[in-house]
Amino acid sequence: MTLDFIALARSMPAWDEGDYGSIRATLSVSVRRVARAGADFFVCPDNTAHQALEQPGEDLALPGLHIAEVVADRAARDGRTRVGVLGTSYLMDGPVYPRALAGRGIGCEVPEAADRQVISGIIFEELVNGVLTDSSRRSYLRVIERLAARGCDAVALACTEIPLLVTPDDSALPTLDSTRLLARAAFDTAVGHRALPTWRGGPVAD
Repeated sequence: MTLDFIALARSMPAWDEGDYGSIRATLSVSVRRVARAGADFFVCPDNTAHQALEQPGEDLALPGLHIAEVVADRAARDGRTRVGVLGTSYLMDGPVYPRALAGRGIGCEVPEAADRQVISGIIFEELVNGVLTDSSRRSYLRVIERLAARGCDAVALACTEIPLLVTPDDSALPTLDSTRLLARAAFDTAVGHRALPTWRGGPVAD
């Protein structure tokens, strides 16, 4: 196992401009590095990054596990019918989770606009800086309660840091922790309990 990291700050202007092609190009550098290190497949625990990885382009240097596909598979195994999604504004406004969930016959809900602003603001202003507060936890839990009232039967914690703030015991809905689900899928793949992935970036085939 090897790790590679290119600071998110480098790509933030491109995120704000919707320039997903350049973000994909940056991420592809990391994939090439882990390929040179001898990896058989890659995982990217950044949910939002998959919006860029799904953009058309040359095949990535390695096949990878797609985090939203992993989460959607677990939701389907659990018999979920409507999943709320929490993450960055880019992710909640984007197509990654609606597509992955719809491919398994599962509805997708995101918070209302004001709640999306709160969720994303806490991620970028607090969580990425290691700041965890009770007031932010309560804000997240209120949003989850509203998603439950709209008919969701689970909530996807679709940002790496959210599980640091929201635990299954706190949540009004069963949680789908994208970070832990991806880690488990990666372990199962590495030890041969799961087939190697075939996705090399670009649109995900239904």
